[in-house]
Amino acid sequence: MVKIALVGNPNSGKTTLFNLLTGSSQTVGNWPGVTVEKKSGKVKNHEDVYVDDLPGIYSLSPYTLEEVVARDYLASEKVDVIINIIDATNLERNLYLSTQIFELGIPVVMAFNMIDVVRKNGDIINLEKLSESFGVDIIEISALHAEGIDNVVERALLRAQDGRLPKEPRYSGEMEHIIAHVEDIVASYNDSENINRYLAIKVLENDALVLKKLNLDKRDLDRISRMVDREQSRLDEDMQSIITNERYNYVTKYTSKYLIRMSDTRESLSVRIDNVVTHKYLAIPIFIAIIFSIYFIAISTIGAWATDFTNDVIVAKWIQGGLTALFGAWNVSAWIQGLVIDGIVGGVGSVIGFVPQILVLSFLMAVLEDIGYMARIAFIMDRVFRRFGLSGKSIIPLLISTGCGVPGILATRTIESQRERRITIITTTFIPCSAKIPIIALIGTAVFNGAWWIAPTGYFVGIMAVAVSGIILKKMRPFAGSPAPFVMEMPTYHLPLMENVIKITLQRGLEFVKKAVTVILLASVVLWFLQAFGFQNGQLAMVTQNSESLLADIGNLAAPLFEPLGFGKWQATIATFTGLIAKENLVSTIGVVYDFGNGAGAFGEFTKDYSSLQAFSFLLFNLLCAPCFASIGAIYQEMKSLRWTVFAVSYMTIFAYVIAMVFYQLGTLIAGGGFTYLTAIAIFLVALLGYLFFKKAPRTV
Repeated sequence: MVKIALVGNPNSGKTTLFNLLTGSSQTVGNWPGVTVEKKSGKVKNHEDVYVDDLPGIYSLSPYTLEEVVARDYLASEKVDVIINIIDATNLERNLYLSTQIFELGIPVVMAFNMIDVVRKNGDIINLEKLSESFGVDIIEISALHAEGIDNVVERALLRAQDGRLPKEPRYSGEMEHIIAHVEDIVASYNDSENINRYLAIKVLENDALVLKKLNLDKRDLDRISRMVDREQSRLDEDMQSIITNERYNYVTKYTSKYLIRMSDTRESLSVRIDNVVTHKYLAIPIFIAIIFSIYFIAISTIGAWATDFTNDVIVAKWIQGGLTALFGAWNVSAWIQGLVIDGIVGGVGSVIGFVPQILVLSFLMAVLEDIGYMARIAFIMDRVFRRFGLSGKSIIPLLISTGCGVPGILATRTIESQRERRITIITTTFIPCSAKIPIIALIGTAVFNGAWWIAPTGYFVGIMAVAVSGIILKKMRPFAGSPAPFVMEMPTYHLPLMENVIKITLQRGLEFVKKAVTVILLASVVLWFLQAFGFQNGQLAMVTQNSESLLADIGNLAAPLFEPLGFGKWQATIATFTGLIAKENLVSTIGVVYDFGNGAGAFGEFTKDYSSLQAFSFLLFNLLCAPCFASIGAIYQEMKSLRWTVFAVSYMTIFAYVIAMVFYQLGTLIAGGGFTYLTAIAIFLVALLGYLFFKKAPRTV
């Protein structure tokens, strides 16, 4: 059996190459003991040849979970050959990782990906000279267009067979002198001669994992420490920075000779665009304008028209109206008519109607991601997020959460600082996901007559909740500390690849529909039975009024909890609790308990029970409170602690309750509702939030 490891930077095309190599022969899980995804597969048309897709990394220094996983795998698994995939449009950055791979004592084949873009730009890479300098085979490929893939596999198998190793990078004379001395020391602690140089460099970098593995005695540690101190004093730099510079100098020595970069009009255009969209003063207003525009198009115009047609015509008129006439002609019993028309179609249909808005929003977000603007958002928000104790990397999970909170929570794995990871996990689901879009649309359409500002306001409420929570949490000792440095590459702007955009859009839409016809269907049926039946004269029977149902009895028990928030009625209470199963359930519950499509218009009855102030308070609480069960499960998976999971869910729920209560009580006071004890509590909560917001953070060592 031949085992191939696929190693490369994030966004280098590694996953695309893996999919081409393995086709459908893939297994996906987690690496043992960690939550980082593991992909393995059998190479197509080759017996007993397997490939493992390692997490995308920038370095083999173990700062992130991904880097730890990749390095442990390469150090402990018997890998026959590494395919090092390189983004050929960004050689210098990608070859930094290659310098470390060359030191591992494993045969390497380099796949220079995106070679079609290099040619289009007019750049020239002397692959023959680079191949000779590095002592590896270099193959031109385009994973996107499946070019050169077979050549990579054949060359990798050849290298696995002959075992030829790459040339180890050589650095400045003084550094080589130090490395040689440390190699001699390490050799007596290590059995494998092939990786002595790699281990020596890691010891110089004060790599905790390698030092623990080697278990050097005090005498040898002192000798190494004296050498390190002398070199650091000579260059006035720490040893890690010195080695980093040596690696980049090594890379630059060859790229300066063997890479000719022609003028790239797309790159200069990117620079000109970035001068505007990342401008110190214009960046945030432009970001706000873009988000407002996206939500306006998705919720208030194109998406709204399609949703209105779906709800009022397709579901209410054609499906429910058609079924009513059909069942009437067939003399179908009343309870079956109610179950199918009001329970199943009313519950599921009330959610399915919002699919057009979700598709439009997903499409526009996918376009932003594909053209390269998402990376700019992270860069822009880094300046803002640092004031909240977070780095710009935290914006990536938040942006992913606009699709679904679960992958957003999982995306926090790329954040090195545990403190920042925890804050980001706790705040990620404040951002409205696709499942919350129907809630926003319901309030915006039914209560505010389709007001254009409701949808983007929901998004920015989430952003503000993240900001305020970040500041409050970092004042607590477990979260105290300075934000980690933020490093992210800015891809060149390009026209969106419609194939990718449509694929992402349909994937998110299908996930939503799948949930609607499974979880929401089941919940709708259960809810219909609970609202259709009640106890009369001591017997369970169908009721004519929802207020007499079992569902109303259950809701009335918990409704007083929400009186201070303005929506202490059993219908809203039940909807809020069912939203924990799946946020879309909230809308389907409203559809069931208010008899969706009963002639009063979509959710028309809902508007009779709640004022604008009450409805917006209802919206605030359900946007910010504990997420769905799937997201709570993801929080537990990432936190690896029941205590931290309970804290996260409790914090979100309490925060949502406080914000909604303050909004409703102070809004009622401003509207002339009079001063009550609840108003006093709301004012106290504002003062408490102010104290937590402005108090000094504890000192950290």
